[in-house]
Amino acid sequence: MSINVKILGTGCTKCETLKEITSKIVRENNFSAEIEKVDDIVEILSYNILSTPALVINEKVVFSGRVPSESEIKSAIEKSISEL
Repeated sequence: MSINVKILGTGCTKCETLKEITSKIVRENNFSAEIEKVDDIVEILSYNILSTPALVINEKVVFSGRVPSESEIKSAIEKSISEL
């Protein structure tokens, strides 16, 4: 079963960093995940976040307003996979 991961952000450096780190974690751990970068402001606002970047897994906002550590991202992905 695959999870859906979205990186919300309009293209700032932190948003790109979050995308790179998340992609790296998915690749290194062979997680079954589809990663999508969302930069449409209307779609971003639909998630009711106050600041970007944000990490959304299976339509649930997991982190927003900062770039979480690699271990935090990995744990969040593992938790989402276990909930499937």
